[in-house]
Amino acid sequence: MKSNCTNRREFLARAITTGTGAALALSSTSWAAESSSRKKVKLSTPNAEKLGWRIGIEMYTFRDRTFYEALEVISNIGVRLVEPGYFLPLAKEHPGLTTSEALSPDMRREMKQRMADWGIKMPTYYGPLGADKNAYRKVFDFAKEMGVETIVAEPPVEALEALDTMFAEYKMKLAIHNHPEGSGSLYWNPDAFVKACEGHSPRIGGCPDTGHWVRSGLDTLESLKKYRNRINEVHLKDAEISGKRDSRDVPLGTGKAHYTALLQQLHDWKWRGVMIVEYEHLSPNLVPDVIQCVKFVEDFATNARK
Repeated sequence: MKSNCTNRREFLARAITTGTGAALALSSTSWAAESSSRKKVKLSTPNAEKLGWRIGIEMYTFRDRTFYEALEVISNIGVRLVEPGYFLPLAKEHPGLTTSEALSPDMRREMKQRMADWGIKMPTYYGPLGADKNAYRKVFDFAKEMGVETIVAEPPVEALEALDTMFAEYKMKLAIHNHPEGSGSLYWNPDAFVKACEGHSPRIGGCPDTGHWVRSGLDTLESLKKYRNRINEVHLKDAEISGKRDSRDVPLGTGKAHYTALLQQLHDWKWRGVMIVEYEHLSPNLVPDVIQCVKFVEDFATNARK
């Protein structure tokens, strides 16, 4: 995710504005008629799955299009898991709507149906778990309805006690995300994350964003080791320059995150869970870059199983 919450609000405002004049004349009926002929996901990561690594894509990666439009791209890549973000646009035919708890029951059903038509699920969700505890239950209800297992967020430390109770109630997990140093992130330093988790159940864990560790100038392998028993999800991301907050994303294994060592460590621990590919920089080469990231993990898994 982008390292500044203001950028998310600006993005959402632009999405709503530009979507107004671009509504499609696509009805739920016409979609249902077409959906039976749509292809399903031909999984591109079978060996990763055999290691227990379920590969997905963070929808912020494809924020230049709507959620519905991105589903086809992701299906063609051979990935069947997605992580929507609460501020990202749902569809051109529904300008102003985002993939969030604000959706009506009808729109939630439509969103689930669109994913089902492509053979795609959302086991994780980047949700708004901020300081307002009164807003939590709506987020949890939406996540539960959509089949979410883990909510990714950056809640304040003082909210973790209440969240621990709610995650137990809903039988889900929290994956605390980190942004780079200087972004205002509470958890950019792994030591701060570890301290925040003290005294809480294993449901309170981390979503280490390895690319942001690079941007913070941190040793990625040593940072990962600090998270060891608290990893509830991983954001797969590499960055070009260490210690530079706005360093560009690069395909896994070509930057400064030392990705082979990171995957080897997770494999040595026999860690199992969801790994989400995220790419923050839009470019004409975006889809090939994402494919290269997915392939890097699958190639590692293939070699690890020999």
